[in-house]
Amino acid sequence: MHVIVCADDKLGMCFAGRRQSRDRLLREDLLALTQDVPLWMEPYSAKQFAEIFENFRIAEDFTRKALPGEYCFCERQLPETGVESVILYRWNRHYPADTVFPQQWLQSRTLQESREFAGSSHETITREVYTL
Repeated sequence: MHVIVCADDKLGMCFAGRRQSRDRLLREDLLALTQDVPLWMEPYSAKQFAEIFENFRIAEDFTRKALPGEYCFCERQLPETGVESVILYRWNRHYPADTVFPQQWLQSRTLQESREFAGSSHETITREVYTL
């Protein structure tokens, strides 16, 4: 599976069980990236999308249900195994966080792509793609 995560400068993902931030243009980029491939997420994450698309798969245990080649949008939990790549959206800011993305996941992978774009609520968002 391909794991999609949003994180701040210190790899913080969420604080008190809630996302740090959200951005409309980031969601558009994410949807363009995943296109017709299944995109798994928990019900909490689905609430930030204006509409539910045909490729969305929503389940509490979504990280266990995703198959190889499918995407998982992870805000509060990460899969234990089966990660093929990590797509990291960086907010380029620092927020309070109590859930942090594990740095070792990036150290064991190769940065294949890095692209900056303007968000709707963030001046710059960076999308990085890490593969084995």
